Amino acid sequence: MILFFALALQVLRHIPIGGTDGWDYVTVDSEAHRLYVSHATKVEVVDTESGKVVGQILNTEGVHGIAIARALHRGFVSDGRTSLVTVFDLDSLKTLTEIKTTGERPDAILFDPASSRVFTFNAAGKNSTVIDAATNAIAGTIPLGGKPEFAVSDGKGHVYVNVEDTSELAVIDSKTLSVVRRWSLKPCEEPSGLAIDRAHETLISVCENETMALSDIRAGKVVATAPIGKGVDGVAFDPSSQLAFSSNGADGTITVVSTKDAKVVETLPTARGARTIAIDEKTHRLYLPTAKFGATPAPTAEHPRPRPAILPDTFEVIEVGR
Repeated sequence: MILFFALALQVLRHIPIGGTDGWDYVTVDSEAHRLYVSHATKVEVVDTESGKVVGQILNTEGVHGIAIARALHRGFVSDGRTSLVTVFDLDSLKTLTEIKTTGERPDAILFDPASSRVFTFNAAGKNSTVIDAATNAIAGTIPLGGKPEFAVSDGKGHVYVNVEDTSELAVIDSKTLSVVRRWSLKPCEEPSGLAIDRAHETLISVCENETMALSDIRAGKVVATAPIGKGVDGVAFDPSSQLAFSSNGADGTITVVSTKDAKVVETLPTARGARTIAIDEKTHRLYLPTAKFGATPAPTAEHPRPRPAILPDTFEVIEVGR
């Protein structure tokens, strides 16, 4: 393993998907060798061995995230535009049902194995909808006191979520469905991506002000920070190397940080727009969706911060490894 991580990080492959629509999170299912890629109105399913699209989950309007409950043979998709969760079969990829969330614009979504519940993090509702993964019944709603971003589970009954507009970390008890703790992430501002080092009880938040914040879960506070690039929206963590990978979409880079000492050990060019990221912990490979862009339209009253157009058939996933 030491020799493996001594090699330089590099772009290994470009996996073409195509289309002109936007995207958000990407999820790895290591056991099935599958990659679930959000793509505006559908989820693209990629075989990570062949690098080919092998299926789609359709009618997921404004899709943000995908959560996998392997023991139940189910997946769950957060449909931000319709405020629904699409439940699908992992084998056939067919939709089983749709569930209305208790808050508008569900964004991040996760499955917590300790409670066998699915949590959606609703941006407009500033709350979390909790779903029993086995029955699809709503188990409860948790007010979060701010706009939630990405979330992770420790697998032992706690769910951790970045609260973007208050720059805080909130801790949820996944059985009582209550916020049991929260702490400031300052000097981190507007946190988005979140990862967890379960072995060392450390949370890794990445923030709009080009900062990565490492929190000690037991102490409930930020204990170290590191500089990262611009336009971050995701972070991945590899427990075997204790390295965190910040995906900086505006810079088109990955910042690699050792969580042992919060030192930047490497910066890798990727591509503009590669702002979300996921890791396959078995192969240690990273996956980042992005596309090529045209010119940015002029601002208008309706669209004061317009986004550049995505060039046709340039949407892809970048695979990174050593």
